[in-house]
Amino acid sequence: MSRLDEPRLTPLTIDEVDGETQELLRQGADAMGGRILNIFGTLARHPQLYKRWARFGNQILFRSTLSGRDREIAILRIGWLCAAEYEWGQHVIIGRREGLSDEEIRRIADGPDADGWTPLEAAILRATDELHDDAFISDATWAQLAAELSEKQCIELVFTVGQYNLVSMALNTLGVQRDEDVPGFVETAGRKPPRLQDATS
Repeated sequence: MSRLDEPRLTPLTIDEVDGETQELLRQGADAMGGRILNIFGTLARHPQLYKRWARFGNQILFRSTLSGRDREIAILRIGWLCAAEYEWGQHVIIGRREGLSDEEIRRIADGPDADGWTPLEAAILRATDELHDDAFISDATWAQLAAELSEKQCIELVFTVGQYNLVSMALNTLGVQRDEDVPGFVETAGRKPPRLQDATS
């Protein structure tokens, strides 16, 4: 369930964009299993922004010093908090590749106080919640992160949450629809996020 049933901007195909944007779309397809995802086809409507955002996004996703598992815990949590089903579903797939079990993915929806997290994982979830709610990581949470992560990793965590908060806003507002075979909230978390429950109650 997207926040919108129809896209506000229809994704462009590779034949509808200029040569430089075609190359960006091909690079995105190569990174994501060979197909052009709806997010990339949508952002291709603004080629200059897409080009510069892609460089930053690739840094966060492919060159982070955070472990893939820790990165995906943060990304899935911010996707849940923002009720961005497209982001959640894509990163369920990526999270599984990074070693997250289906039970752990469901537990991300429960947040940092759920049983089963390591102290670092709970701190990553709590930091994500705090950044979402207050744009600030508390001293206590920062101390937990700094006890196990490097300075670079702590900085990258903030930028990872910020990047995917931004992406969530774009996905929700532009009405980007889930790609084929991308799972949704109910299938993988067993429920909808509170924001969507409130909207449909």
